[in-house]
Order: sequence, then structure tokens, then C-alpha cells
Amino acid sequence: MLIAALRKELLLQWRSRAQFMAVFVFGAAALLLFSFAVGPVAEMLRQFSAGFLWLGLLLSSTLTLAESFHAEMENRALEGLLLLPANPRALYYGKAIANWLQLTLLGIALVPVMVILYDAGTTRVGSLIVVIALGTAGLSAPGTLYAAMTAQVRSKQTLLPLLLFPLIVPALLASVKATSLIILGDPMNQSSAWIILLVAFDAIYWSLCGLLFGRVVEE
Repeated sequence: MLIAALRKELLLQWRSRAQFMAVFVFGAAALLLFSFAVGPVAEMLRQFSAGFLWLGLLLSSTLTLAESFHAEMENRALEGLLLLPANPRALYYGKAIANWLQLTLLGIALVPVMVILYDAGTTRVGSLIVVIALGTAGLSAPGTLYAAMTAQVRSKQTLLPLLLFPLIVPALLASVKATSLIILGDPMNQSSAWIILLVAFDAIYWSLCGLLFGRVVEE
């Protein structure tokens, strides 16, 4: 059931790929505005590049996550899915994994924009991709759960960030710190500790949100 749910979500995302481009443009525009706020000081731009990358990705993710249950809300499709002889967790994890893949792709796509605007290049590209993947996992798990909670609310675009941002602060801080060490240099090898901490937060988010999803959608 999980494979079928994931396949459905990936197919829906492929059909709405124009929306992904719009979210990417929004994230790139956010990075551009942040660079104006700092000013033309190359050292400061590079120093704050990791934080601005994750802030732009965080703001962009709310647009993607808020619409992740739009198809299920049409014609009460979610209720029909819940009537199937399958565990609701399979529906959740299929949706969450699809959101995670999309956010990871978005984060990787924003890296060249960050490099150009903030002169924040790095040779540790593999480590940077790993941190982006782990950080977006921390966004997608609770983000998918809260998207299900707010799917029927008219002001979901506003309510979702209010619920999501306080919960993901620890994972976001770990992501920013690990990314900053990769970009600016890590002579004391501190990034591994932050990555381990990020993995721990991801494990907590994905396990608890999966357990709570069935109760959330039933209510």
C-alpha cells in the first residue's frame, strides 16, 4: 500500500510540476531579497548564506505543504482512501516521502542561487546534499501532518506556518549549523555531531507523526 500511495503522490507532483517551478522562483526571490538586506559585503553574505538558504527553503516549503492535500480534499477523496482496507500510516508515509523528495529537490535547486548571490561555494557538495536531505526530512514529516490537520481550513496558508515553525526549530537550527560548517569550513569536525543530532530529530518526527496521522484524519 505504501508503494501505491507513493506512486500516486509522485504522479500528482509530476502533473503539477509547474507549481514546483513557481515555488522555486519564490525561493530564489526570497534569497535575492535577503542579500539586499545584508548589503554588498562579501564576507557577511557568505557568513549568513546557510541561514538564508534554509529560511528561503522554509518559506517555500509552506507553499508546497499547504497544497499537498488539495487533491484529496476534492470530492472528499481522502475519506474514500481511508475506507480502503489499509493502514492510514501508509497514506501518510507515501505523502510524506513524496513531499520530502520534492523539498530535497527544491533545496538542491536553490544551492546554485545561493552560490551566485552569496559567493558561498564549497567543494563538499556531497555533504551539503546529505544535510539538505536530512533537513528537508525534518520539514516534511511534521509539515505533512499539519497539512492534513489544516487541509479543510480556509486560511490554511496562514495557519500551517503558525503550527509548523515552532515545532521544527530544533531541526532547522541543526540544519543551518551543519550547512554553515560545510560552507565556511569545519576544522574541528563539528558538522558530524550536528548531522547526528539532525538524524535523531528526523527519527522522532517521522515516528511520532506516523503514529498521530490516523487520529488526525479521523477527527
